Amino acid sequence: MRYHHVDVFTDRPFNGNSLAVFPDAESLTGAQMLAITRELRHFESVFLMGGDASGPHTRRARVFDLAGELDFAGHPLLGAAAVLHALHGAADHAVWTLRLPARSVEVTTDRRGPGQYASLLDQGSAAFLGRPDPHGTAALFALEPGDLDPDLPPEVVSTGLRYLVLPVRGDALARARVTAPLDEPLARLGAEYAYLLDAAAMEGRHWTNDGILEDVATGSAAGCAAAYLRSHGRIGAGEPGLLRQGRFTGRTGEMTVSADGDGRNIHSVRVGGGVAIVAEGRLHALPPA
Repeated sequence: MRYHHVDVFTDRPFNGNSLAVFPDAESLTGAQMLAITRELRHFESVFLMGGDASGPHTRRARVFDLAGELDFAGHPLLGAAAVLHALHGAADHAVWTLRLPARSVEVTTDRRGPGQYASLLDQGSAAFLGRPDPHGTAALFALEPGDLDPDLPPEVVSTGLRYLVLPVRGDALARARVTAPLDEPLARLGAEYAYLLDAAAMEGRHWTNDGILEDVATGSAAGCAAAYLRSHGRIGAGEPGLLRQGRFTGRTGEMTVSADGDGRNIHSVRVGGGVAIVAEGRLHALPPA
């Protein structure tokens, strides 16, 4: 079974967030997809199934991280669309519809050069799910209450996955770390994951909830951050901003983010970035079904 190794949110190989894309995964079960994802050890892998009656630019997609299947993700969909463009796109510009089990999204791609693409994902509208009491939120990341941005409240936001957006200031982003599993405290706040955001520097950090792995660039969280920043007037309506992540991982990711709307009515959130196709491989064996 063929797959492609790509780097997302970067303009060059061996940077950004790596990803495995399986363009012809129709025969795989969910258990096999999870086993393959764990074998390859990318933060996530995406598996595409054949086009449907909607047209040749439509694919079904399933995304897995090392723990299981995700309802939504950012960098896997951007990388998947770039691979589809490399394999099937005759023109320099293309539009792809990716049908996840829970929702469909649209990704536009532009060919920049050999193995180089720009992808832009429309994450749709944002939902603002509450502003938790900031007491105790800083401690989740070994920070003090004074490390939180006094002008921006913690807030749970979703464009597909529920993130606690936790604004910090000064050198707090560099000092932050996960000291205990986050699943239970985040669930009490109505969130699935957390994203630390330095709004002044336009930089963020995200870890797996056990704190073992730090993500280089988190597209789903970047969408929530974009909606949050627009809601608080930190970016203009439709105005693109550059959100950085990954500085502390030894790799860097750069995500273009924008959002349309005002206040709690954010009706269009977009996240994009470069995609570099690094390698093509083939599995010589499949895990048990």
